[in-house]
Amino acid sequence: MSIPNFIVRCEALFASDVQPSQSLEPTHIRNSIMHTIRILGVQGCLAHVAQEFGDHPDTAVSRMRWVRQTIARTYAADADMPSTCTRRSTAVAV
Repeated sequence: MSIPNFIVRCEALFASDVQPSQSLEPTHIRNSIMHTIRILGVQGCLAHVAQEFGDHPDTAVSRMRWVRQTIARTYAADADMPSTCTRRSTAVAV
């Protein structure tokens, strides 16, 4: 998976209603990501992430950590998985 795809997936899962307390299958995670991108768009997901980091930085950090770990597990078959969400792109491949 390319870095831009990883970042978009991170933003979409962060903006979704999926919670860390839920035990979800990879298919459900992927479907939630696609649904969130369809509803909010890539820019809307990014805006949600930015707002949460501005309004609730203490909880946003732990949620993003969970998001990154969940994306890494969900898309583990992709050999070129980056370890961080440091750049953003508008390209989407889910």
